Amino acid sequence: MEELKFRNAELVDLDKIVAIYNSTIASRMVTADVEDVSVESKQKWFNEHNPETRPLWIVEDHEDQIIGWVSFSSFHERPAYNGTVEVSIYLDESCRGKGYGKTILQYCIDNTGKFGVNNLVALIFLHNEPSLKLFRYFGFEDWGKLPDVAVLDGVERSLVILGKRIK
Repeated sequence: MEELKFRNAELVDLDKIVAIYNSTIASRMVTADVEDVSVESKQKWFNEHNPETRPLWIVEDHEDQIIGWVSFSSFHERPAYNGTVEVSIYLDESCRGKGYGKTILQYCIDNTGKFGVNNLVALIFLHNEPSLKLFRYFGFEDWGKLPDVAVLDGVERSLVILGKRIK
């Protein structure tokens, strides 16, 4: 596996971030969005990330090509939850299924301490077996299940909350 590079996202990266995100919508496996989102609609989300506490990293290959992105987002707005973040990993279509997810998730786990994070959580559709397998490989456990909370193309879908205590 080639070495990947992680850097803090800049505003100029938002177009690519959104393009990668939008490329996952049609599969109905990754996100509850059912239509492409605009760059403008993701501006507030982008601004909620910062290199000190809630990073949004661009992931690049050895040729400095963007292959994906990963973020730590606040799990909840109340301060008592500051030590818990939701981790989200999105890969370019051409880079899925090649093992990059393991490298990226390991990087996240290894760097939680820099951000005062004690718990990582991931919200994954129950039918998204590749993502569930990835997170469980790293010891994430089922912390909750929200049955049939989403409707995608007329099909009710359940959401699993996976968590890992880092300490």
